[in-house]
Order: sequence, then C-alpha cells, then structure tokens
Amino acid sequence: MPNLTRVLFSLLVLLTLSVPAFAAHPVIMQGNGKLAVVNEAGEVEWEMPWKDIHDLHMLENGNILTVRAFREVVEIDRKSKEVVWSYDSSIENGNSGKKIEVHAIQPLADGRVMIAESGAGRIIEIDRSGKLLKTVPLKIENPHPHRDTRLARKLDNGNYLVCHEGDGVIREYDGESSEVVWEYSVPLFGKEPQPGHGLDAFGNSAYAALRLNNGNTLIATGNGHSVIEVTPEKEIVWELHQDDLDGIRFAWVTVLEVHPNGNYIIGNCHAGPGNPLLVEIDPATKKVVWAFDQYDRFGNSAPTSQVLGVSGDVNR
Repeated sequence: MPNLTRVLFSLLVLLTLSVPAFAAHPVIMQGNGKLAVVNEAGEVEWEMPWKDIHDLHMLENGNILTVRAFREVVEIDRKSKEVVWSYDSSIENGNSGKKIEVHAIQPLADGRVMIAESGAGRIIEIDRSGKLLKTVPLKIENPHPHRDTRLARKLDNGNYLVCHEGDGVIREYDGESSEVVWEYSVPLFGKEPQPGHGLDAFGNSAYAALRLNNGNTLIATGNGHSVIEVTPEKEIVWELHQDDLDGIRFAWVTVLEVHPNGNYIIGNCHAGPGNPLLVEIDPATKKVVWAFDQYDRFGNSAPTSQVLGVSGDVNR
C-alpha cells in the first residue's frame, strides 16, 4: 500500500473509532390513518388502518393496547389484526349518555387497565371483564371532554401523575385518598399564548409527564415547544426549548421516554416537513443521537408512539 494511501486509511479508522455509534430503533406509531411498526432500517414491517389516538402500549405478548374513536380501549392481536378485547368508556360503569373521551391508558399488573376518562373527570382501573376496581376523581378547573387530560401514568408508589391539558397543569393524585399531593402549573416563559398547533402556536397544553428516579418530574409542555425537568419544590433544573437543537424545531411536544442509558425520546408533532417526529437526545449534552424522520409516512399529526426493542426498564 503506498504511504499516502496507508496514512489516509489510518486516519479514516481513527475517525471512525472516535465517533460514537448510536443504533436506530424500531418504532410503533400512528399517523395518516395507519398504525405501523417501522424497523431499524426505516422499513414498515407491520401496519393496519387506524384513526387518531393519543396513547398506545406494546404488551409483553406482542399485542397492542390502544384506543378506538377516543372512547373504546382495545387490545389488537398483531397477527390477525383483530380486536381481541375492548372496553367502551362511553357507555360502561355509569358513563352512558355522557360525552366521554379517552386520551390515556396504561396496562397494569394482573391484566388490569388504567383509563383516564375525560368528560367523566376520573381515572378508573378495571379488570378484563370490565369490572370497576378503582375510581380516582380528578380536579379539573376548565372541564372539557377533549382537554381534561392528555397522558396519565400510575407511579410506582401507587399515585397517579396526570397531565391536564386544558388547565395547563400537572397534578399528582394520592392512590388511596385521591387527594392532590403535588401540582405544577406549566409556565408560559413570559410569552403570550398563540392559537393553532404548529411551530408558531404557543401555550402550556401539557401532554406528558414522567417521574424520574431522582424524584423530579420530566414534562412535555405540548404547544409550549419544550421539555422541562422540575423538582418537587417546583424549580426548573433542566430545560430544552423549541430552537435549542441544531436543525430541529419543536412544535407540539408529546410523548416522553427515558431509556436505561439515560437518553430521552421526545415526540415532535405538528412540526411540518423537515422536522423529525421523534428525537433521542443525551440530556447531559443536549446532543441529538437519533432522529425518526418519517413525515412522508405518518404526516403532520402523529402524537403517539413507542420505541421498541430497548432492553431494560423504560419509563414512559
């Protein structure tokens, strides 16, 4: 090998070894009238027609727990693409005749399911027969069946962490007394609210909140275009705003995942072409380590997803 070629080859090897490699992830996402699983290579390996949703979960058996028509909680068999279990919140357990929407669900132990029922202003837990096992009434200052809640999650301590989109508030409810034990009003950061859903809209319509291992709360501020970490004393100790990432702009910030390696997955909805639908960042450096840019496939309204194939516990 000529000397120059040998030197260039050695430099190339050194550069390759010095750049960290971050693997792509398979993802399940809904958008453009479809529910689809996209593999690491960016190819669709499974899909079926499905209309708008705000929450979904891949179960351990490979089936999908999600919502149909914003009212019916369903389990979909991935092989047959058929609904194998359902619970209609608009008519069951005292809701008949009410305007009910479901924007948050969560699979629990022993087949139980948690459901946040907007319009009814409550969280319930049911078994697979539809039996009502628990009811948690919610504090809602601006009631509306479409905006009472976005995502809600039962915490390891038995409490419930709820995003109240219409109130712009995160509330934690005691799992036994149903009392509000922590409340945080999402700030507007000195800006005036602006209508709409896209890059120029603005507000505090909180979408997702996760309790971190350090006791702080990670919040996706919805049309606030940001993710913030808040202490129990309500101090913001970490934040990421609309234009903080090179070449990426946030619009309606939706789903959050915290992976075992400490990285954050952030959903970016209504941001238009040229902006990814999901971004993975290293929170320590605020560097992008992976982006899911499938706008042509899922469109401008793809608020919910789940990254698949991640080993270890994932907080979502």
